[in-house]
Amino acid sequence: MKCSFHAFLALFLIATFSFAQVTDAPAFGKGLFNLVGKDSTWTMKIGTRMQILTIADWSEGPDGGLVDPEQNFLIRRARLKFDGFAYSPKLKYKIELGLSNRDISGGSEFTRNTPRYILDAVVMWNFYENFELWFGQTKLPGNIERVISSGNLQQVDRSLVNSRFNIDRDVGFQLRHHFTLGKNFLIREKIAFSQGEGRNVTEGNLGGHQYTARLEFLPFGKFESKGDYSGSDLKREEKPKLMFALNYDTNQNAVKTRSNLGSYMTNDIGFYETDINTFFFDGMFKYDGFSFMWEYADRTADDPMAKNSDGTETGDVVWIGDGLNLQTGYLFRNNVEVSGRYTTINLDDVTGRNPETQYTLGLSKYIVGHKLKVQTDLSYLSVDNGSDGLMYRLQLDVHF
Repeated sequence: MKCSFHAFLALFLIATFSFAQVTDAPAFGKGLFNLVGKDSTWTMKIGTRMQILTIADWSEGPDGGLVDPEQNFLIRRARLKFDGFAYSPKLKYKIELGLSNRDISGGSEFTRNTPRYILDAVVMWNFYENFELWFGQTKLPGNIERVISSGNLQQVDRSLVNSRFNIDRDVGFQLRHHFTLGKNFLIREKIAFSQGEGRNVTEGNLGGHQYTARLEFLPFGKFESKGDYSGSDLKREEKPKLMFALNYDTNQNAVKTRSNLGSYMTNDIGFYETDINTFFFDGMFKYDGFSFMWEYADRTADDPMAKNSDGTETGDVVWIGDGLNLQTGYLFRNNVEVSGRYTTINLDDVTGRNPETQYTLGLSKYIVGHKLKVQTDLSYLSVDNGSDGLMYRLQLDVHF
């Protein structure tokens, strides 16, 4: 399996660079090259990107001071992306592959213990007016920070609220629709029906299914270049733009500690199942280089303590609780941005995890927007009755 994939990748790269030598390439950041069928019944844009990251972590020692840092250099993300339309512009598709170790980790017996290369493989059909039907594996219509591409983030990476509560990717159907009230007030509805096990599951459907609904309100109309789902106000909105949304997700008979993420909850008869419900209230505001994003998340479960058939506890527990993330930034005329983030996490006592608060100060230089940028940030993590910590990160982002 690995050999076949690596052989395919090698052949693809050879073909890509051979083609690029004889073809006018797109502008930087617009893909490696764009293909159009002779009869114009299909298109394909092929792109790639990488994130090179260095991290230094200081933790609190027994005497209250910071101990020597732990350092890490890694390829945080390495991606190949293909998108376009097939047969008709109303039938679009997207394929995204993850190639770094962080991208493909997390294999289990339900992914046949193989690397999880596929991030997105989805078809989007605009079948009637403002209605669009999606089928395949992609991000669920969850919290705004998760749906923003990792290549379009305002800071080095997403917040603790996202890592604790997001609903990530899954396989299934999504129905999307939008309409306008009056002149500018845009409303978007998104609903999803999915398997509830996360991405790249190859066999079985443990437990039930997952149902997601998101309702978005844009009272001042659309953002420039889909800026409501992109960090920083790179387009310098000439008029104030706002998007706020309500989001509810229920995973029926879920068997993982974080809905469709986390570890499997096993017991003496197989798997422990419980309904897990997640609520989000989030939004984005932008105006003239200033941006503000917020997220509130709340997760509950019918019975968060995993149990055996005789009622004894297994030790696994659903991560229930709530979190708040507030993030803001200002982009100067030289495309340098200063940003700040405040994040607080309060998991319920049953989880055995103490409340956490994190403060992050970020600095970014956008050379070619999000396509070529250098980002750095410094975070202080305070844990109630626990060990505090300091983290410094520096990252280079390159998109072709």
